[in-house]
Amino acid sequence: MLEEYGVTEANWKDALVREPHFIISETPRFIGRGIAALANDSQSARWSGQSTSSGELANEYGITDLDGSRPDAWRYIVEVQDAGKPADAKGYR
Repeated sequence: MLEEYGVTEANWKDALVREPHFIISETPRFIGRGIAALANDSQSARWSGQSTSSGELANEYGITDLDGSRPDAWRYIVEVQDAGKPADAKGYR
């Protein structure tokens, strides 16, 4: 995604000019932390057969992205982006 928008981790917010909803983006480490937490969960079988999101894993396991936030991208997409509201990650990070 960074390459698509011509940005790097250091200046990713520059992509907001082209796509304001990019404000909800998350780093690859965020989902990696979720997967690691899931792999270390002795009760992980409860997730069997389910689809989940990085935001749901973050809430369940208390993980954060590199900036300390917990992006909830899928909820944001439904409640903000798909609803035609202006980009605003408040309450979703």
